[in-house]
Amino acid sequence: MTTPVAPSGPNAEQIQYWNETAGPKWVALQAMIDEQIRPLGRAAMQRAELAPGVRVLDVGCGCGDTTVELSRRVTPGGSVCGIDISAPMLERARASAHAAGVETHFELADAQTHPFSPAFDLCFSRFGVMFFTDPTAAFTNLRRALRPGGQLAFVCWQSLGENPWMTVPLGAALQHLPMPPLPAPDAPGPFAFADADRVRGILSGAGFGELVFEPVREELTLGGGGALEATVDFLLQLGPAAALMREADPALRPRVVAAVRESLVPYVTANGVRMPSAAWVVTGRAG
Repeated sequence: MTTPVAPSGPNAEQIQYWNETAGPKWVALQAMIDEQIRPLGRAAMQRAELAPGVRVLDVGCGCGDTTVELSRRVTPGGSVCGIDISAPMLERARASAHAAGVETHFELADAQTHPFSPAFDLCFSRFGVMFFTDPTAAFTNLRRALRPGGQLAFVCWQSLGENPWMTVPLGAALQHLPMPPLPAPDAPGPFAFADADRVRGILSGAGFGELVFEPVREELTLGGGGALEATVDFLLQLGPAAALMREADPALRPRVVAAVRESLVPYVTANGVRMPSAAWVVTGRAG
């Protein structure tokens, strides 16, 4: 597969991964993913200074769910630019925006290196800022995209241990699969921003002040609110348990599926499988 963003910059590995592996999977699972994490994105939007006329940069916009909602909130007179490194996800984002009748602009580019001009009032992200190889350089570049005094608002995961929706199926899978090597605490990935003190240092070093870290704990609906079997399949396609399965002996899959299913039974409700989560909503201001 050809990767439309040259995988030769500082985030080359992530560019390749989100175009060739993760991007197509997220497109296929978009409805389930958006339903699950939409409440957390909306929590960050509530802390953002959104109003008609505001110009927003949506970082790591993915399949466009946040870009469309942000556009609605800044109309009339405002604008939203969604930026992402994944061509498959941006193709879906453009189609979603068109179907919603919303005017947006999408940019296929790396937010760490893209030559922004200071045109935005708000830099927003829903789980899109934890994957930079050099987060200080990336946020320094994003600060340059903001007018003086512009706002930063994003949501990121707290630690893996604080998120049962990931640890419970992972623990079940580990009953039958070996423990993988643990990534370095500062390695790019979903939990790279779990340590609030570390992130505070990154953002301060990039020129952001007035930083606020608000813990948000929500019960999330997994698997699109469908049956238990659909949720098991969803969790074995996305997240830590899915990463284990990619490297596992296919003969072990039935055992893993059965263990994950059993681990989720206590969380089944009339509205689907619902499990606790923990995230940070982070806000700040460009210096």
